[in-house]
Amino acid sequence: MEKKVRELLQMALDENPSLFLIDLNISEGNQIKVVIDGDEGVRVEDCIAMSRAIENNLDREEEDFSLEVLSAGVSEPLRMVRQYKKNLGRTLKIRTAEETIEGILTQMDDTGATLEWKAREPKPIGKGKVTVEKKATVPYQDIVEAKVMITF
Repeated sequence: MEKKVRELLQMALDENPSLFLIDLNISEGNQIKVVIDGDEGVRVEDCIAMSRAIENNLDREEEDFSLEVLSAGVSEPLRMVRQYKKNLGRTLKIRTAEETIEGILTQMDDTGATLEWKAREPKPIGKGKVTVEKKATVPYQDIVEAKVMITF
């Protein structure tokens, strides 16, 4: 069943290239869960279209199943490089094995993400602190978790 679902899902994604698959899980009892994201976000209509593309081409007489299609939530960690691109200019919190960095995603490419932020540090000479601009590029392979920080 998984092979058939993947084929149907890929055909539906090919019809709408701004959407991409984040996760596909088929549990015991054929409970199908599809998580998608999009370069311009995901609309309810996109989830409905994906659901219909799969559901209308599977035969419940052959195998019973349940199907859930949803968009990647804002609280979910980023899993794919493509998700970084759509979040350029937003504040991210990136955790590596060594540190946690929170800053604005200013650049990204195929190898890593660049964050910029301001920090208060002691003055080089004298007492007090000074605000300094910080910048770090983190290779994707070093990222344990990256989340978009929502501000209100």
